Parts: sequence; structure tokens; C-alpha cells
Amino acid sequence: MHRLRLILKNRDDDLKNNYVLIDFENVQPKNLAILNGHEFKVIVFVGANQAKISFELASALQTLGNNAEYVKIGGNGRNALDFHIAFYIGQISERDPNAYIHIISKDTGFDPLIKHLKEKKIFAQREKDLAEIPLLRISTATSIEEKIEAIVKSLAARGHARPRKVKTLGNTINSLFSKTLTETELTDIIGQMKKRDLIVVENEKVSYRPPISQP
Repeated sequence: MHRLRLILKNRDDDLKNNYVLIDFENVQPKNLAILNGHEFKVIVFVGANQAKISFELASALQTLGNNAEYVKIGGNGRNALDFHIAFYIGQISERDPNAYIHIISKDTGFDPLIKHLKEKKIFAQREKDLAEIPLLRISTATSIEEKIEAIVKSLAARGHARPRKVKTLGNTINSLFSKTLTETELTDIIGQMKKRDLIVVENEKVSYRPPISQP
């Protein structure tokens, strides 16, 4: 097993260290280049019977340097690769309490594990495509609809660690956007989230509605 190198940066507590674990048996992403410019740790899990990878994938991972690695599964067996991913999630969450783990897979079998991780206040989410990663959505969001969609995805991954007060929610949202939002923009976003029944605010306390409150 490769020893995981933690990505540690000086940042606000609301911003997480992002790890991308790719189930290459299930998803063969063609858009790895969108990770360039972001501090992600990428691990590609390759099945025992997958003898080849594309030049495009190898080239894209190479540009990520030490932030990318392969894990080749040593044997066959039902869910063998999934168990390897689960093992690495355990390692990451133990070594880096500030981790935000993204499993790139179409396999819904990961969802019960993700629900359990959220109950333990470990940030984890399954995405079917790299473009669904909230940080990447946020970096390209321009309209309020796109921003809210990215915020919903990020809050859903937090599980029980979601902000419970309006002020904290506003700080969390602003941190997602690198503190570039004005007070007016924050007020508009939170107002739209209330209007769309994504959140309920009572006496400055926030509760969450689906899809935020569901894995």
C-alpha cells in the first residue's frame, strides 16, 4: 500500500482538504484536466483485470505530479476494489480530520458507507463524474442557480456537521467562494434557499430539507 501524503494548506476551517478516489472499474473519466489548478489528492483504483489505461488518463495524472497515484488491485473477487477504496477512506479520515472525500463511481453500493461516514462527521460524497465535485462547480458557478446547486452538494456532504445558525451558514457559504461574496449576495442566496424550501430558519437557527438532509 502506498503511504498517503496529506495535503495541508493554511486555510479556514470551513475549507477542506479534497481527496478524489476514482473507481476505475466503474468510471473512466475523460476530464481529469479540470482538476488542474486545484489542490486535490487523486487516487485511481485499477481492477486486477484492467491491463491498460489510456494515454490521455496517464498524461492527465502525470500533470498532477505527487498529488496523483494508482492503486492496482492484486486479486479478483466481488467488490474487491470497493473494499480497497473503503480501506483508504479509513486511512485518510484517521490521518486528516479536515478531509473531504470524493468517491467517483456510479456504484450506489457506496452510499450506505457514505451515510455512515456522515453520521461520524466525516465529509464524504459519491459523484458520478469529476465535474460534480462541489469545489469544481463552485469555481465555475456564475448564476445564483449554479451557486445554490454547488452549495447544496457541499452541505449534503457535511452530514451532521452542517452549520446550525444563520451566521455560521453565511460564513460557510462565503468560505466556499473564497470569501468573495458580498453581504447582499449572501443574503440573496440564503433567501433563495429558504424560498426553495432547502432550509428552514427559526430564531436564527437553521434546519435542512431534502436533498441537503439526505445522502
